[in-house]
Amino acid sequence: MFKYLIKRLLHAAVSVILVVGIVMLLIYSLMDKNSIFQNDQRWTKISNNVKEEYKYQQWERYGYVDYVSYSDYLDILVKKKEITPEKKAEVVLFGYEDKYDTEEVHTYVQKFRTTYLSKGYNIVRLKAMRLSEDSDILKTNGEQKLFAYKNINVFQRMWKYFTGIISIDNIHYADDVVGKRGISFTFFDPVYGGKTFSPAIMGNGTKHKYLLYFDNRFPFIHQNLIEFKLGTSYSISEGVDISDYMTQEQGRLVTKTVYYPTGYVEESSDNLHELVYIYNSNNDDFTRTRFSDNYTNTGTYKMGKSMIAYSFIIGLIATIISYLLAIPLGILMARKKDKLADKIGTIYIVFIMAVPSLAYIFMFRQIGSSLFGLPTLFDTNTSNLLVYFLPIISLALPSIAGLMKWLRRYMIDQMNSDYVKFARAGGLSETEIFTKHIFKNAAIPIVQGIPASILACLTGAIITERVYTVPGSGKLLTDAISATDNGVIVGLTFFYAILSVVSLILGDILMAMFDPRISFSTKGR
Repeated sequence: MFKYLIKRLLHAAVSVILVVGIVMLLIYSLMDKNSIFQNDQRWTKISNNVKEEYKYQQWERYGYVDYVSYSDYLDILVKKKEITPEKKAEVVLFGYEDKYDTEEVHTYVQKFRTTYLSKGYNIVRLKAMRLSEDSDILKTNGEQKLFAYKNINVFQRMWKYFTGIISIDNIHYADDVVGKRGISFTFFDPVYGGKTFSPAIMGNGTKHKYLLYFDNRFPFIHQNLIEFKLGTSYSISEGVDISDYMTQEQGRLVTKTVYYPTGYVEESSDNLHELVYIYNSNNDDFTRTRFSDNYTNTGTYKMGKSMIAYSFIIGLIATIISYLLAIPLGILMARKKDKLADKIGTIYIVFIMAVPSLAYIFMFRQIGSSLFGLPTLFDTNTSNLLVYFLPIISLALPSIAGLMKWLRRYMIDQMNSDYVKFARAGGLSETEIFTKHIFKNAAIPIVQGIPASILACLTGAIITERVYTVPGSGKLLTDAISATDNGVIVGLTFFYAILSVVSLILGDILMAMFDPRISFSTKGR
């Protein structure tokens, strides 16, 4: 088993890398990169040189090119202590065009050119756009620009993506800290006023103030030490990583009694467990009243759950209902083959398969609303559990039909096997034959699909969530494709690929546990 798992994990890793690589190749090679501007409001408001520079800046954000401005280059020199900030201020302003550069500015511009040309970059210098040749007045957005850019190949892009997926917080993240850098442990979390037993691990110098903590939100224990970065969104959610976007709470703000680090107490929606360091942010009276250092960026408490939580809850309950109903009904259809129960079940299966999913979802929605008064629109700000009912039923019904169909087919195939004939000849009852022999063998492929069914709940259901306005994760991929949000498309591809390979491995393990005859080890002769 161990060798099998290692082999499958290696194959899975290669498969994931290939899938992500192919998607990157399709996005960045075949799609028009100017499509990222179709919903960009700023793009329509700017012009001339500013627009040209903005184009390359956005191409960098979306992963098409590597972009460096002349000012960025000088910042690098300051960071390396090759020039002083004062010197940068003197040479950062270059002329309307080459001939107007001072001798000192010309020297640094040439260094910029030489440095980036040697690295394979293209240098772009846009002359200032003046109203006339002898005028010092510039056209709107006509300022002179100097920058370098280089197209990124798929291998560089993949390397950058995969090496940036996992980020581990450390005590050297913050530029300046109050007190000593390090990690501390407490049994009495300051968030609760230091009076409630609640263990927490806190950092000073780290990105996050709380590295591990407990609260009353599922799964009740949370950590910020290791972050998984799937890909930054620039259209769906400006500048937010898709993993954070999927796990952020939604809905109306909720206020609680908040105990700030300075001892200040007030009713607020600030979630101090999500405190993040921001350089020089504790610089006004309002902030200093509440915070004693630069860990000032808080999260918020909200009424609703995250996208992925809504999708998983609805999907998991629907999956459980599907298996609880489909297994006995599938067995009944097999035992009563060609009789009334089998015919009724077959009609249901054919109906679900023949009618478009959108049609029967709207039909169930209308029946639930008209006959039973069930809510048809999801509300993140309500505690009414009935909002879950129709989405769950709409997801469960097709799953029930699918499981019934396959279980019936597998059991009927097993009914004609030789071991069934021997069992009957041995005097076993039909009930014993079905439960102890036929069902056990027929259920093997059904059991293998359980992990896939559960993990698929994390991806959400596109049609169901749109019909019932469930704020789940099902619509993310279609929204990202519509908005040409490349980071989200790649991130979700990686996420779905990981879920797929994990579900296959777990399915094989579960199948081997269910049937001891299945072995993944091989013996040489």
